[in-house]
Amino acid sequence: MIYLDYAATTPLDPEVKAKVEEVLGVYGNPSSVHYLGREARSLLEEGRERLARAIGARPRELVLTSGGTEADALALYGVALARGRGHLVSTAVEHSAVLLALKNLERLGFAVTLLQPDQHGLVYPEQVAEAIRADTVLVSVMAVNNEIGTLYPIQEIAQVCQARGVLFHTDAVQALGSVPCRLEHLGADLLSLAAHKFYGPKGAGALYVRKGVELFPIVPGKQEQGYRGGTENLPAVYGMGLAAEKAVALLAEESQRLLALRERLEARLLALPGVELNGHPTLRSPRHVNVTVKEADGEGLLLNLDLLGVAASSGSACGSGSLEPSHVLLAIGRSREEARASVRFSLGRFTSEAEVDQAARAFAEAVGRSRVHT
Repeated sequence: MIYLDYAATTPLDPEVKAKVEEVLGVYGNPSSVHYLGREARSLLEEGRERLARAIGARPRELVLTSGGTEADALALYGVALARGRGHLVSTAVEHSAVLLALKNLERLGFAVTLLQPDQHGLVYPEQVAEAIRADTVLVSVMAVNNEIGTLYPIQEIAQVCQARGVLFHTDAVQALGSVPCRLEHLGADLLSLAAHKFYGPKGAGALYVRKGVELFPIVPGKQEQGYRGGTENLPAVYGMGLAAEKAVALLAEESQRLLALRERLEARLLALPGVELNGHPTLRSPRHVNVTVKEADGEGLLLNLDLLGVAASSGSACGSGSLEPSHVLLAIGRSREEARASVRFSLGRFTSEAEVDQAARAFAEAVGRSRVHT
């Protein structure tokens, strides 16, 4: 099986896996004061420190969570509920973790503005500036779109928010390990991460919270400075720190390699009649290729790819099993039929040139099969 679904989850790095297996034997509670607890606390803080260095944060600015979804929820609910009322700005192409949290906040009486993207999925700083109101408490714009890979002008949006005195959050789950992800360049007040997107373990994530930002805890407890209760997942957090460190160390070399592979795959896919690219042609993550196949049966397309030995997806992994077309593709102007007949290929550290070529051949065959009855 050729795995081209790295945007959904990445394989656990073998070196990280070996270290995680060692830490699994450390069973003390990091909150306990005895030796076993102190041993666990030391390893937990080592993982936190490694992650903090990878993004340019201070360790105490990281709140450990169970993943990106919880980090997004803590950012949005945390800021909104700390204020009690107000207005939030985001985009129509965010991950469902953000959009569903915003929908819940609307039910609680908060006002929400969703910015509409252009045909490439982009939103612009000028749109953010225009949407901010006197009662705006938070702007949330993702760094990299998880479905189409479009890159957003995060630094410029952060500057708009800072000038207006509004907090800015970015969902950077798809960013770390794919594009530069340093806080001094992004300028965000809050930033969400998930370990399993950069070759770390599932079940670990983090929310960067700039010093001075007030949050309402959605999981009360004494851990994580009172922002997130519950015993921390020590092996996963330790692995997350190691994985982040390695992903950043390999970024320059890996991003160039992936870009070459992405362009190679794109050229072969787009050479087929009726196949069109989704996402920005150049301002895009080096690992994302999302295409629409005109006059194809979307379900048949993915099933045939799977039968031909290629693991890809129709969009966000969080939407799998749903009959509804991608909200991202609808937002950029695709019809419901086109959105259903779209495929996301996402490349990664273990993708080879030979696999890309084989996947392109399988895609051509799958397209032919899915159009038999059109």
